[in-house]
Amino acid sequence: MVIQRDEPVRMWGDAASGEAVTVTFRGMQRASTADSLGRWRVEFPSGESGGPFVLSVQGTNTITFADVLVGDVWIASGQSNMGFSLRDAQNAKEEIAGANLPLVRLLNVKQRFADYPQEDVAVMKPWSVCTPDSASDFSAVAFFFARELMRREHVPIGIIESAWGGTPAEAWTSMHALSQDASLMPVFLAWSAMADAESATMRAEARERKEIEEKAGGDENLRLPWHPVFNSWAPAALYNGMIAPLTRFPIRGVIWYQGESNTDGLRFPVYGRLFQTLIRDWRSAWVEGDFPFLFVQIANFHTGPLDHWPEVREAQTDALQLANTAMAVTIDIGDPDNIHPTNKQEVGFRLALAARAMVYREPVEFSGPLYRSMIREGSSLRLYFEHVDGGLVTRGNQLQGFEIAAADGNFVPAKADIDGVAVTLSNPSVPLPTQARYGWSGDPVCNLFNKSGLPASPFRTSRP
Repeated sequence: MVIQRDEPVRMWGDAASGEAVTVTFRGMQRASTADSLGRWRVEFPSGESGGPFVLSVQGTNTITFADVLVGDVWIASGQSNMGFSLRDAQNAKEEIAGANLPLVRLLNVKQRFADYPQEDVAVMKPWSVCTPDSASDFSAVAFFFARELMRREHVPIGIIESAWGGTPAEAWTSMHALSQDASLMPVFLAWSAMADAESATMRAEARERKEIEEKAGGDENLRLPWHPVFNSWAPAALYNGMIAPLTRFPIRGVIWYQGESNTDGLRFPVYGRLFQTLIRDWRSAWVEGDFPFLFVQIANFHTGPLDHWPEVREAQTDALQLANTAMAVTIDIGDPDNIHPTNKQEVGFRLALAARAMVYREPVEFSGPLYRSMIREGSSLRLYFEHVDGGLVTRGNQLQGFEIAAADGNFVPAKADIDGVAVTLSNPSVPLPTQARYGWSGDPVCNLFNKSGLPASPFRTSRP
């Protein structure tokens, strides 16, 4: 396992009521007595990175943990693109073969929903040293993130994967946080609609399964269409089962990849408020202040007419107003025909860039250009950006993805030109432009970057 450096070391467990427990770690001892409910807890002072150490817990029996490292612990959470395994990633064979990383330790939380916050976490298997065998089924994004940090910072890295594919953000947020904000009532409306339809949904899925099995004729490799696990969508269900049990364990920060399941018509309008609530909620639960929360903006994907991916990307960008947050833009590395793009190397690298800058104080650019302001110059617009890293560049001969509109809101493609740290936009059919947008579709063609090779985030200059 890896224990978080520079933070008090908290340890807890179960024993018989009144049983004396002694814990030994790094040459120090702490004693406790199990309370009437059988719970005990001790705390050691913070320490520097290092190891391996031996951790011993002695009561009526003795449990010993060898090869314990002290370094940085990160939670890797979200839905399927965070849970996407290394074995399915781009160049998987080569990446797995090179996954012997003795300073990286992996822990995979078992998928579990619950009606109330759980005290203990269920895991797929105990903490493991990162090897080709243990890394193969682990989160590819988290693996590449950890590998980059370990190589750059030379400290032990522990990654706790707690992810569940096809789940909405409200399932990862505590009921306490959700119920405190009346503006989040649409979350419960969406859940109510899903619950009301569940009986019919189950019947439809059973019929679908029967029809597919009959056509397959006993094929053992039968693959059924994906459907969400009903209880995994319940507000707070995954927070209760998969996050709450972790909050006593000190961490360095969180990496998060989610959003696709909140793009439908009922959920997208409140995603901005919900996502920021989730971040504040987790920080409150861990009681470590505003720890780094690094997240991935959902990638380009050919979506349906009822989905709202641009608005969710906008909501994710809005979360940057919270302290110690950073966003990895992936609008250039998605797969239009696959909601699970395989280039997880670049996703992990971009998240690690943010950690290197924000946590480890390296002087590196960690974000692509972010829209800042706009002025009108006659019949054209001039847009300014943050994170320009000395200037803006385009990939390709012509800058693409920009549109402008007058007050009527009818957008048309714009002629876009880079002018230092700004972009100018115009179209003869719009003599008095008042607004602009960039990359505003599920799978946009857009190619604005900074000189560090990081893509600009999609945006719009005004909202309805």
